Amino acid sequence: MPIFQYEAMDAAGSEIKDTIEAPTAEEAHAKIRQKGYFVTKLAERGKKKQQKRGAAARKAGPKRKKTFSIGGVSSKQLTLFTRQLSTLQDAGLPILRSIKILDGQLKPGPLKNTLGDVIEDIEGGLSLSEACKKHPKVFDNLYVNMIRAGEAGGALEVILQRLSDFKEKAQTLKRKVRGAMVYPVVVVIIAVGIVAFILWYIIPQFQKIFSDFGVELPGMTVFLINASEFLIRYYWTPIVFIVMCWLTLKLVKRFKRGRYALDWLWLRVPVFGTLTGKVIVARTMRTLGTLVASGVPILECIVICRDTSQNSVYERAYQKVHDSIREGESIAAPLKETRVVSDIVVNMIDVGEETGDLDTMLYKIADNYDEEVDVLVASMVSLIQPMLVVFLGAVIGFIVIALFLPLIELINDLSSNKSK
Repeated sequence: MPIFQYEAMDAAGSEIKDTIEAPTAEEAHAKIRQKGYFVTKLAERGKKKQQKRGAAARKAGPKRKKTFSIGGVSSKQLTLFTRQLSTLQDAGLPILRSIKILDGQLKPGPLKNTLGDVIEDIEGGLSLSEACKKHPKVFDNLYVNMIRAGEAGGALEVILQRLSDFKEKAQTLKRKVRGAMVYPVVVVIIAVGIVAFILWYIIPQFQKIFSDFGVELPGMTVFLINASEFLIRYYWTPIVFIVMCWLTLKLVKRFKRGRYALDWLWLRVPVFGTLTGKVIVARTMRTLGTLVASGVPILECIVICRDTSQNSVYERAYQKVHDSIREGESIAAPLKETRVVSDIVVNMIDVGEETGDLDTMLYKIADNYDEEVDVLVASMVSLIQPMLVVFLGAVIGFIVIALFLPLIELINDLSSNKSK
């Protein structure tokens, strides 16, 4: 009877390495799960030698040509690929055949090159999760761990379905936030361009008129002329200032304390900080729910949520939760101590742990926060539009008044001279 060597995690998150006898890999999985372990790796003894021989044969044989490509795989591409792969798996096709079909439909690019390597690795004896793990820039920890959980539980098509649903909802949330920022960004860029044109070209024309007629200029006009002269003489200053700010931020983010301070400050910014916090909670709760429903060990779930939060404040909070769970506590209590989520989130997680329906509660939390994000984005857009109008009106009004005050004085002087 074949002997399988496996690596697994117990309920406490400790790593187990052992061997087990079973006629097939599926029965080996079943026996290991009966012991209460979660399988992270399973291989038949002697299979590694076959894999090495397969890898050597691939190196010796003709290699698949890769096309030159710039950039990486977009989230939209990966989401579509995952959805199509889940559909093919649900239809009962072998995983290798499914990936080859999708690979044949793709245009040359980074994803096609990656899938070529995945196909070769699977043909060499690796599992899908092991092949995907070799490409961390395309398949992150969340993706690899969920695939591994699907392979371990023999329900890869279900896991791919959940993964595609998760990625589609994450993509929708990101699109809403970005879409809300398009209007104000475009308006600000156009406004800056118009003001720069006025300062660069229009103001010097008026300055010549004022100097020729010897008009006494009010303070507003003097300030505007000085700003115009500064921009013309030191036009490179705004560019250097922006570059220096960008480099300073990059440098500060290289240090943990600096990155934490910036993330903490950003979360305290009115409206934008609240929006960022809600987006992070919605994303991490949906990630945690998806992983829990897929059978991934809770400690591994927390680590993945920590890595996908993309904010040092939440990373530190999830790390504290991870350490507390390792010591035997639940999720709700240490999460409440971090104070990064509301009491409603903590209470819903507590109820989910007590009823054994944690994944459903986490999905509900994510859905509620998605709705709150929608409301906040709509409110932010409706608030930004009048604020931009008022701000631009004030800037243009200042320029007009500053230019017309000397003109009015000049017209009055000319009229008085004619009357004399």
